[in-house]
Amino acid sequence: MTLKRRHFLMFIGAGLGAAACTSIAQKQQSTPRSPSTATFNTAFKPLQGPFPLDGDPRSSAAQIEAYSRYRLADDLILPEGYGYYTIAAWGDPLGDSRFGYNNDYLSFIAVGDNEGWLTVNFEYISGGTWRQTYPIAIGRSLPFEEVATALKSREGKIDAGKLPDKDPLKAKIREICEAALEDQGIGVVRLRKSNNGEWKLADSPANRRISGISGLKGRYLNATGPGVAIFKKAKKRGFEDGLGDRIVGTFGNCAGGTSPWGTVFSAEENFQAQVPESVYPDGSSFDPSNLPFHIGGLYGQGNVFRLAGNKYGYMVEVDPSNPEDYGTKHTWLGRYRHEAVGFKVVAGQPLALYSGCDRRGGHLYKFVSKGTVRDPKDKANSQLLAEGMLYTAIFEPGGSGRWIPLKAETAIDPVLPSHLGGAKVRLPKRPDGGTFEVASDREAIAFKQQFKTLGDLYEGNAIEKQGAILIDAHYAANAVGGTACARPEDLETDSEGRLYIAYTSGSADGQGGPDLRIFRGPDGEPWEYGWIMRLRETDDDPAATSFEWEMLAMGGEPDAGGAGFSNPDNVLIDGDRNVWMVTDISTDQQNKPDGADRRGCFGNNSVWLIPTRGEDAGNAYLFATGPMECEICGPFLTQNRETLFLAVQHPGEMNGIREGDRTETRKFTLKTTDGTSFVQTREVPIGSNWPDPGTQKPPKPAIVAVRRLDGGAIV
Repeated sequence: MTLKRRHFLMFIGAGLGAAACTSIAQKQQSTPRSPSTATFNTAFKPLQGPFPLDGDPRSSAAQIEAYSRYRLADDLILPEGYGYYTIAAWGDPLGDSRFGYNNDYLSFIAVGDNEGWLTVNFEYISGGTWRQTYPIAIGRSLPFEEVATALKSREGKIDAGKLPDKDPLKAKIREICEAALEDQGIGVVRLRKSNNGEWKLADSPANRRISGISGLKGRYLNATGPGVAIFKKAKKRGFEDGLGDRIVGTFGNCAGGTSPWGTVFSAEENFQAQVPESVYPDGSSFDPSNLPFHIGGLYGQGNVFRLAGNKYGYMVEVDPSNPEDYGTKHTWLGRYRHEAVGFKVVAGQPLALYSGCDRRGGHLYKFVSKGTVRDPKDKANSQLLAEGMLYTAIFEPGGSGRWIPLKAETAIDPVLPSHLGGAKVRLPKRPDGGTFEVASDREAIAFKQQFKTLGDLYEGNAIEKQGAILIDAHYAANAVGGTACARPEDLETDSEGRLYIAYTSGSADGQGGPDLRIFRGPDGEPWEYGWIMRLRETDDDPAATSFEWEMLAMGGEPDAGGAGFSNPDNVLIDGDRNVWMVTDISTDQQNKPDGADRRGCFGNNSVWLIPTRGEDAGNAYLFATGPMECEICGPFLTQNRETLFLAVQHPGEMNGIREGDRTETRKFTLKTTDGTSFVQTREVPIGSNWPDPGTQKPPKPAIVAVRRLDGGAIV
């Protein structure tokens, strides 16, 4: 294809100047937007976003006129001819519990033309807004103020698990944490299509919640793989919960995937906010006391229940049709901050599962089964996850790469801080357990000289040592030189077996950063706005140890070579191999008025369609924008493409309930497609009332169905 300037930047790596989206705080009024045009046959007329995109045929003067005023809405905005309806929201009844908070990944498995199973992830609670709206949504109060008062002299923190059982403070903390963990996990519900064509909740004995405390109700989760040897080990160096291989629950459930054999995989992501992440060399947990309960951010929710941290951070598989299935954690897939799963399932070949670790400097992983697939739709494929090998990816700057196994024999060759622009690297601390920071290449090389293989870092017999490596997968991957990535948040394979990966953010933090030889901006600089990568295994072999990669699309403003979006997150591949992508701009960066970080200029989080073939490959077309302070998650198309399910997460996360019509007006300096600067006046609602916009009701995460008003296919 003919490379446009932006494509040239993505594929060749040439550099241009930085984005110019500077923000100036003001309080004025603005006017509505109007839709833009596109050359790609999207079947919908793309929305007009906050600034002009490549391909806008209008003159610079016309663009300035069209974009000089911009109004955000506290609603899900769709193209002309499309509408949505709410299926369920936080607090609605589900089984013997309720729909949880911050719905994320969605899976719909059809059972005939008019029924099916909807499986929903509930990721986390937004501390401030959850506290504000809980009494209204759930109908009862929790003792937030009493606990906050009691902990004021302790800076809001306490090791609640060590309090006497009769202590009233412990009972109050337990009540709060039970409610918070009940609002996380997984939900399964039957859907049935009504006479008017809308999907509605239906009664079924298999409707159920799998929450962060399911085991406290006798519904423990199971586990497979070498990690089980650690859970059942009689003499551990660390904490013992007395449950063997039984697991109390699941939380931090972010993205996921639906297997060809009809099960759903749920990714436990930021588990480290509720239980200790650190483990000892034998894979056992640090004591829960290492992460006290904190009333301010509602962190350390596992502390009061004395949960073992090494049992969280996995891929959880659930069969939605089986009412007795409360989830299985597959330890061969590794323990880290999982975000999503992709499948390569070919009859006669090993099963391959891909996943990413959503942290700055997290790695890309692949599991390859020991056994082979007989029938891609056979539920016996789940058994293949009990034995195999986990690999981490090494990317080369030229577009090639290879997989290295996380096993005892693999040589130590740590990630070097110099490749990360000086960001620190954390490595396993020995003999103590946990990790320590490496700030220089000299320290990393010294570590390599001290330890020769992964087997030197972990303890036990062969299976126990393998289990410990998997339980400490992120730090083991750091130790063997897995490429530090730019927050790999989601991935999916297309019909030809190519893997598409959303890298959300190329910035560093105190935990690490991405390899700037791979993840860099047009001038080689750290690039906050993210990428969509396409990866192909050598010979399309699921068990291949090498691959090729390229960037399909780059986030950022068009003037700087970006496609117009920022921070790509969940991806969906439709039947035409187009990528549907939703963005994940952090709540505190959405419409940010001070200009210090230009993410604010991108407006609310949104849904985009990106073709992968032809001259428009890599272009991005805006399909939807979300309510205030939300993230849109879990896009899922029904097989006939007539319904697009979406999860709207954490509306009003920063400012809570929108009171009256509270609005601020801000000013941003933007550019037209020919580089002419202009000032935009933007109207920004403060807080949210969605899914009841225009009312005084509290914001609630909810699941919606999008459809064409004429009943046709979405795309």
